[in-house]
Amino acid sequence: MEVAKALSHSKAVSFGFLIVSNSVSLRPFNKHFHADILNNDGRFHRRPIHIGSQLNCYYGKQFSLLKPTRKRADLLPTPRCSVAGNSSTEPHKPIEMHLRGFSVESVKAALLQLTPIDIVKWSGILSIVAAATKWTVNTLFSPFFWMYFSWSWLFWPWFVAVLIAFYGLHCFGKHLHGEANMFEQLAIVTSAFTWLTLVPPGFFNGYLEGWPSVFFFVYHYFFFFNVSVRKRLYGDYFTRPHDPKWDVNLPMTSRLVFSAGIMVAHWLAAFEGPELHRIPGGWNNLGIWALILTTLLMQYNATLYLAKYSENVVVPTAVVQFGPYRWVRHPIYSSTMLLFVTNFLALRAPLSLLFVVAVCLLYYRQKAKLEEALMVETFGESYTQYASKVKYKFIPFIY
Repeated sequence: MEVAKALSHSKAVSFGFLIVSNSVSLRPFNKHFHADILNNDGRFHRRPIHIGSQLNCYYGKQFSLLKPTRKRADLLPTPRCSVAGNSSTEPHKPIEMHLRGFSVESVKAALLQLTPIDIVKWSGILSIVAAATKWTVNTLFSPFFWMYFSWSWLFWPWFVAVLIAFYGLHCFGKHLHGEANMFEQLAIVTSAFTWLTLVPPGFFNGYLEGWPSVFFFVYHYFFFFNVSVRKRLYGDYFTRPHDPKWDVNLPMTSRLVFSAGIMVAHWLAAFEGPELHRIPGGWNNLGIWALILTTLLMQYNATLYLAKYSENVVVPTAVVQFGPYRWVRHPIYSSTMLLFVTNFLALRAPLSLLFVVAVCLLYYRQKAKLEEALMVETFGESYTQYASKVKYKFIPFIY
């Protein structure tokens, strides 16, 4: 670094500089400025050490800082300057510097500067904090609180259910526009299953216990089988482009009526069944667990066999006649009905069971009719022979 000559035209004044950070300031009376260290390679690097220097110049009456370009006879002699430097391997710690300046006197000075408005404001804040702390402590030490939130009795939090419902509707709106990500699609399913399996029994019983919690997870596992098949075949969870003619859907009115019917059936089952603590447990529910396993295996195998004889999971390339398709022509719909039936049997609600079966048969019969017409159009005699061989659509030996 080239050193410029400093010419003084004032009284003797000491000034200094200090390299500590990223800003620069040059002030008298040993003030400091900040700068990064520039290495020989021309790039700035984090400063590892604390560097301090002080430049003191004394000359005559006045001073100025100049860069002389040439020697002039009328210039005053070069002032006498001394440089004092110090360095430290300790990094700059502003927090420690502030703590070093903390004292009782500083606290007293800050309190004396408070205005009456500041005192009222802080008094209100401290009162709110004290009240909230007292309420929290009293709640945590209340035996009634822990009775509701114990392992066997779970109080149903309505505000959580409402928040989940609103968030699910928000995500469903994004799904209709094709903007929902994987997490938001999961939120849609979770909000729907919450209001099917948890909210109705929680409303009529005031708590949750036993089968509602079980079927909340069973519903998730059941309806995500098609996603797991995509993961097994393609390595991810996303649908593939396909011919839209295979997206067989009934009119929106029929789908809304079907969804409303399923919701009403679950609420009726929670109303019809006994209190949750009166439903027997143990070996009495061995048949329910057997039906749950049958439902899950039937759904998984039906989805997997359909995917093996399909392109992009949803476009069939042949008539599937293996696995559950040997007994019914639409085993995926059959397993869905069996899932609802198993849930209502667990809740001991036989009338609601008949109602949900009627709702499913009315809806799935119309959808199966459209799908079978499309299969006959695509595969012709091959599907006709299969339909004559497997006579039952949904329920073996019945329908």
